[in-house]
Amino acid sequence: MTPQAQTRKSTHSRSLGVPVSTLYQWRYRRVGPKASRVGRHLRYDPADVRAWVARQAA
Repeated sequence: MTPQAQTRKSTHSRSLGVPVSTLYQWRYRRVGPKASRVGRHLRYDPADVRAWVARQAA
C-alpha cells in the first residue's frame, strides 16, 4: 500500500457513520478495520475498510 492510498480516520468516520472516538476504541479493542500509524496519526487502507465492512455484513 502506498501512502497516497491511505486515508484519514475522519473520512472513514463519516462513511461508517460513527464518531472518530469510536474508531480509536475499535482499534484499541482490535475489532475495527486495520489501521496504520503514521507519526501520531491513524491511516486506513480503503481496501481493508471495505473488507471489514463486508465481513460485518456477512
